Amino acid sequence: MQRKGRRSNDERSATTRQALVSASRALFVEKGYAQTSTPEVVAAAAVTRGALYHHFEDKQALLRAVLEREFAELRRAIDAATPPGLDAREALIAGSLAYLDAMAVPGRTRLLLVDGPAVFGHAEMMALDDATAAGSLREGLAAVLGEGPFLPALASLLSAAFDRAALAISSGGDARTYRAAMLALIERVIAGAALNPPGPPADG
Repeated sequence: MQRKGRRSNDERSATTRQALVSASRALFVEKGYAQTSTPEVVAAAAVTRGALYHHFEDKQALLRAVLEREFAELRRAIDAATPPGLDAREALIAGSLAYLDAMAVPGRTRLLLVDGPAVFGHAEMMALDDATAAGSLREGLAAVLGEGPFLPALASLLSAAFDRAALAISSGGDARTYRAAMLALIERVIAGAALNPPGPPADG
């Protein structure tokens, strides 16, 4: 009975936490992070203010939880599009397209590429991204091109290009055009690296 009661409490706690994260996401997307207040989150989640501060220290902690969930969903979408059995090039292309598709979820681009960086800064967002989408891109590039000292920089540059494409699409740009452009970029990177593998930097 005691174990069952503890499990029920844990389940209720998890449900409350998810309600707060979901309510925060909806409000951050609708109004923007800066314009959203914690009393609004409490009301939207239908919980008490005490419940909010039991789970989250402040509004920034709420945003971090929202971002972590968005990044996790992004990584799941990429993983689902790249099952075992695809060769490295196919997986890299499929994962690239899956990223753009997943970023089209309403509000995701604003959260991950606008509000998140504005609140936490570039370095902290890079650390969060590195465990998900950026990490997946780096793994895909390594599988196709092999490991090398240039790989982290290449992954970072391509990740920035994907983010710009996602922002452009969310602002009304033609998704097919940007998808085609990103595929062309990936193909050029693969072909260029195969023809001209990087060597050590020249002296002087």
